Amino acid sequence: MQDATITQGSRLFPIVLAIVAAAATGVLWAYANPIQLVPGVIQWRIFAFLPPLIGILLGWKSGFICGYLGTIVWSLLAGTFIPAHSLIVDGIMVGLTGAVPGWMFNPRTTTFDRNTLLRIAVVCLVTGLVMVAVVSASLAVLGIFPYFWALLYLGLSDIVPMLIGTPVLVKPALRILDAAHPSGFTRF
Repeated sequence: MQDATITQGSRLFPIVLAIVAAAATGVLWAYANPIQLVPGVIQWRIFAFLPPLIGILLGWKSGFICGYLGTIVWSLLAGTFIPAHSLIVDGIMVGLTGAVPGWMFNPRTTTFDRNTLLRIAVVCLVTGLVMVAVVSASLAVLGIFPYFWALLYLGLSDIVPMLIGTPVLVKPALRILDAAHPSGFTRF
């Protein structure tokens, strides 16, 4: 009976942690971004590394949940929620910035040496570029912000923190996660 509880707990752990991380991501994006690149529209998201980091640590679905729900929480708290943009384009694309690295890098099968950390940075760069291009197009189509200016400011806002933060924090975060859950868990 106890083994079944441990197994169930190890399956729920990444799902619960992904939802908690999504809420934290949204709150941090809304209230802990001191530099406004375009006041009221785009701020420098110093915590943009959270979805890819959660994806790598907990699994690609967890990374997607963190990015998607984090975007929804952020847009509601920041007063920038636009149903077509936030629920469909922005949410899905930011979710993919968490899903793709989580799909490509599994801590159980990956050695996080210098080359792997460089590959993580490249994956964050590519997924970030795709996300920024699509989100910028959505903002332009909705008449919220011109496409090329959105590319510039969203690129600075999201890609730079993902590119730097994810590879720098993945090893310390893995040590913390292993210490907190030494029996392991099923990635989600």
